[in-house]
Amino acid sequence: MTCIFCRDTAIYSIGTMGQGLRSKCALSSTAAIIRRNKGEVCMNQAFLERDKSIRIAPCSPQAPRAGQVRLRVAYCGICGTDLHIYRGHMDQRVQFPQVIGHEMSGRIAEIGPGVDGLMPGDPVVVRPLVSCGKCPACRAGHEHICYQLNFIGIDSPGAFQASWTVPAATIHKLPEDTDLKLAALAEPLAVACHDNRLAAVGQGQTVAVLGGGPIGLLNAMVARHRGAEVILSEVNPARLALAQQLGFKTIDPTSENLKQSVEEHTDGTGADVVFEVSGAPSSLAAMTGLARSRGRIVIVAIVPEPQPVNLFEVFWRELVLVGTRVYEAPDYDYAIELVASGQLDLEPLITAELPLNRLADAFSMLDRDATQMKVMIDCGGTT
Repeated sequence: MTCIFCRDTAIYSIGTMGQGLRSKCALSSTAAIIRRNKGEVCMNQAFLERDKSIRIAPCSPQAPRAGQVRLRVAYCGICGTDLHIYRGHMDQRVQFPQVIGHEMSGRIAEIGPGVDGLMPGDPVVVRPLVSCGKCPACRAGHEHICYQLNFIGIDSPGAFQASWTVPAATIHKLPEDTDLKLAALAEPLAVACHDNRLAAVGQGQTVAVLGGGPIGLLNAMVARHRGAEVILSEVNPARLALAQQLGFKTIDPTSENLKQSVEEHTDGTGADVVFEVSGAPSSLAAMTGLARSRGRIVIVAIVPEPQPVNLFEVFWRELVLVGTRVYEAPDYDYAIELVASGQLDLEPLITAELPLNRLADAFSMLDRDATQMKVMIDCGGTT
């Protein structure tokens, strides 16, 4: 008979599988071990298919090998990258069917041989990057932008599952009393921590954030925490309202002159740092006109196609263009500190919470509802 979740003809279906039978699950690239007679419970995974449908299927926990840990996934947020995958923008990279998701929190369930410093029950998050260690970027100490980077949840199975086995080197421990739902925001918050660190945002500076989605708002929060005054530009009324609720000065560039507003706010000087987070052509065209002389423009958004940029303004004002991508270990540690300490008001960013078996509804909601920010998925790993 064929397995009902991985279609492997070498094993029986879930309802008739015997004790100790083992299969290599073709969908999850993990060993599917069912010990029905011992009462082991099959946990759920969510597979994104090539036709963009989402299939919920049982698959047993994978025992950790040397240097690995198995996690019970509590929560996983839907990232903008996940939405790009769902919309088909990354079909050339993702191997379908695939379990995606990487903005997670959970607890350690099992520890493989050779893993020190971690214990079952520890609350953790995963920094989902595995580098090759050999390429020029890795040799230079920039493993996060490895030429052969395995971004777990994109290039290999991710966190939209109740049980997830990952390299122990990707684990960051949380303080015991950390709210696991908020801890699932540590990954996108680490992006903002990395952006702000590379931008050298500091006390008394003025920062303009172009784009008020989750990453834009998190950058604004981190910049303010570092002592900067923040101006946030956004066209979506719901996102503008949320930014205002969080205490930020906002500009709607469809009804206000963005450059004039920034100049008025800075007495004609311009912003010390401009974060371009929207990826919109109009924002990319405007960003160089917002920075002060020798100001820093930080490209946060993923812009897949070449766009016009006013290089004369870069030349004339000696502007610095900074590219930023994902994060490094210190950024994760800083993000965890901010989450655990409650220094940032993160809860308003979570606008919906759904169980794993409604992941398709969650993606549909984000795809059509412009009022949504961060949709959090309860992956069931805490039960």
